[in-house]
Amino acid sequence: MTTSVTDPAGGVSDPGQGPVAAASAFHPAFPNAGWDALASDGSVVRIRPMRAEDEAALKAMNQRLSDRTVYLRFFSLDRRGADEHAHHLADESPGHQALVAECAGRVIGVASYEVIRPGEAEMAFLLDDAVQGRGIGTLLLEQLAAAAREAGIDRLRADTLAENAPMLRVFADSGFEQTHRLDRGVVELMLDTSYSAQTLDRMAERERQAEDRSLRPLFSPSAVAVIGAGRTPGGVGHEVLRALAAGGYRGELYAVNPQADRIGGVTAYPSVLAVPGPVDLAVIAVPAVQVTSVLAECGHKGVAGAVILTSGFSELGANELQQEILAIARRHSIRLIGPNCLGIVNTAPEVALNATFADMTPVAGSLAIAAQSGAVGIAVLDHASRIGLGISEFVSLGNKVDVSGNDLLLHWWDDPRTDVIALYLESFGNPVKFARLARLVGRTKPVLVVKGGRSTGGRRAGTSHTAAAATPDTAVDALFEQSGVLRMDTVEELIETARVLAGRPLPKGNRLAVIGNAGGAGVLAADAAGRLGLEVPELSAATQQELTEATGAVGAGNPVDLGAAASPQTLERALRVVLDSGEADSVLVCYAATRAGSVPDTCAAIAAAAAGSEVPILVTCIGAPDAEPRIALANGSYLPVFPFPESAVRALAHAARYAAWRSRPQGVVPTLDRVDAEGARTVVRHFLQRRPEGGWLDPEDAEQLLQCAGIPVVHAIRASDREQVLAAAGLVGYPVVVKTAAEGIVHKTDVGGVRVGLVDERAVESAYDEIVAATGDRRVVVQAMAPAWTEMVIGMVRDALFGPIVMAGSGGVLTDLMADRRWRGLPLTDLDATEMVRSLRCAPLLAGYRGAEPADEAAVLDVLHRVAWLAETLPEIAELDINPLTAAPSGAFAIDAKLHITPAGPAHDWYSRHLR
Repeated sequence: MTTSVTDPAGGVSDPGQGPVAAASAFHPAFPNAGWDALASDGSVVRIRPMRAEDEAALKAMNQRLSDRTVYLRFFSLDRRGADEHAHHLADESPGHQALVAECAGRVIGVASYEVIRPGEAEMAFLLDDAVQGRGIGTLLLEQLAAAAREAGIDRLRADTLAENAPMLRVFADSGFEQTHRLDRGVVELMLDTSYSAQTLDRMAERERQAEDRSLRPLFSPSAVAVIGAGRTPGGVGHEVLRALAAGGYRGELYAVNPQADRIGGVTAYPSVLAVPGPVDLAVIAVPAVQVTSVLAECGHKGVAGAVILTSGFSELGANELQQEILAIARRHSIRLIGPNCLGIVNTAPEVALNATFADMTPVAGSLAIAAQSGAVGIAVLDHASRIGLGISEFVSLGNKVDVSGNDLLLHWWDDPRTDVIALYLESFGNPVKFARLARLVGRTKPVLVVKGGRSTGGRRAGTSHTAAAATPDTAVDALFEQSGVLRMDTVEELIETARVLAGRPLPKGNRLAVIGNAGGAGVLAADAAGRLGLEVPELSAATQQELTEATGAVGAGNPVDLGAAASPQTLERALRVVLDSGEADSVLVCYAATRAGSVPDTCAAIAAAAAGSEVPILVTCIGAPDAEPRIALANGSYLPVFPFPESAVRALAHAARYAAWRSRPQGVVPTLDRVDAEGARTVVRHFLQRRPEGGWLDPEDAEQLLQCAGIPVVHAIRASDREQVLAAAGLVGYPVVVKTAAEGIVHKTDVGGVRVGLVDERAVESAYDEIVAATGDRRVVVQAMAPAWTEMVIGMVRDALFGPIVMAGSGGVLTDLMADRRWRGLPLTDLDATEMVRSLRCAPLLAGYRGAEPADEAAVLDVLHRVAWLAETLPEIAELDINPLTAAPSGAFAIDAKLHITPAGPAHDWYSRHLR
């Protein structure tokens, strides 16, 4: 909040009014110990459920409140009423819940709700006068709405005095959907607890601002203390101190070493507490057993940021020690990088911070890098330095006890010095939140990621087609594709792609023109382009004629071959002709160095032709190992120079893919009709009452659940002997299908459990006997034959870390053979679903292959969205498989469905502003 007035909402309901049992305790997703979040000033606030012993602390806060605060909150100046309310909140009886906010262990605020009726509650807030204006009221509102939502409360209401502008502003700026009514000086407000797109965007912006203020002492410190700076060269602390001094750090620099007065020309002090002035950043390089005491001293000193270089924590199994340093940091609002890290860099001239022990000198530029591995971090910095790619900031994340990739995305989102964000990650703390942040950041800045761990060792076995196909890497790819993240296979690929994106225009399409004096290199470039989704179209006749007249080109179609003896002036003219033609979205110049030419003169010619162009231009210089890695332009930017055409085209393809993602609409999540959420919950509830441990739904329940989602299903009739099978076949009408209904059999065709196209009673009897013999189970289902059209599979699997991921692919017996699948996470937009289906190899069949009537694509997309709705509505669905889904001109119909149900665990609130 930006006001000095409290955040009250009056009108506390009678505690005796109709509470519902479901709201008698917080959801397990909200731990009693609490969770940490950032206030708007960047300080750490702990929020937790209120306990009985908090009553005294609340009453003490009441005594600190001004009369104005008491009046706005309770509509009177009766402090006794405030204390009675504190006693009421501390009572653990059902019907009300409260969250308290703590700073440095002191209760400084409370937010509560009182249940009025099922699905609706009344909320109220109270803040200590001393902490108003720090956004804590807004933070409490977000967290209270999340807690209420987890307890099944859809709406929160508040009665607030019309003169209480600060509280009304908190509500209005929150982003939650709400309605207002003014009645005799009191504003009656009703707030929807669900997350809308606007709510999430507002929350992300508040979090961005808070993160930026929180991380400022780390990246732009006015004073740095290196704690554990040894006197002997070669030690980690000594080398970091030298790097800071040699790099020209602009602030005050101190060494902390009780055994020395000066180290490397820098004054040393026995402890950080002895440093005479304030310290913003502590770089800690003491043994692991000393880190906790050193960090506690930093807290008492008022240090706001710390980089812990020391190893010996969770990477060696010392998790308790690592959690202890995190607790100390949170208590004192210290943001931590590490432990077990390489350090940080900020090349801004006014900062010049090189707090690393890497043997390199960072070059200033516009690439921000974070690496979870110190070794990878050194490799990235070294390669970037060798090719002249400058960086804005670098972070070695280490064990990520506090600052993570999500924090850095928020920090770099609005950083004017950063054009491209590059991350090397081995794990995700909150991948769903990462995806949303990356999607927001990616609208203005590309995010490049090398993600370790493409192993398929975690494949599931013996479950649905969807779950069996979901490797540990599947969710990562789905997350990246939806959020516009460019996934790189190697660090080299990451750096090369960053060169193309940093400070350069984006391609407006996929058309690539290749120009050069080396025909073979042009062919290699064109081949690589074809593999990577770029087009190398033949230039128009007019452009070819102009090229021939201006340059005497050997081949002017594209690639443009100017001949081995082409002069720099010839290359310049050819490049100008192609750029002026408007027939290329990007250009690759392939130059082979010869004795007849001059590399510097050729580079100068390329720079002259490229001046002012809005088309991305890349250069490959073959046979000149000493050539400069970039060509300077007059406006201060550079053209990247690559040693081989394939690597240049690969980087350009990534840039084109990012440009296409960025230019497309973001899409919307469709609003579905014909859905019955309560009916679906009833099916699952009854199943878990019969089988508390969970399991596979029987065919009737599976069919009913799909019908609750509005998915068309070919009706199945259960039978368990010949007479019932024949009766069922007569009901559905010939031809029919008979399938086993034995429990535990997921892939029915693998065990001989399916017979199709049965046209009469004899065929049905024979099929039934064969299925019983093959499966040893007399239970079957009988269905009418579906239209013979394109078979698809639509599925969902719930990942423990990433949440639900949805799959679409080729179905039937081709499911595993073709491995033709696409994945996306939730929320699933209309564009996500369309891209999934149209990018399948079976898509031409859906569109009407070789004159066939096209299938109803809209019906297939509708089924995808309804499966996504089921995944969001029912956290008990662990796996869902519709296989086959017949896609016909008349619609899309589920033929067979398998659903695995498990008791739902605590729901993840992926978007709340919780620190790691």
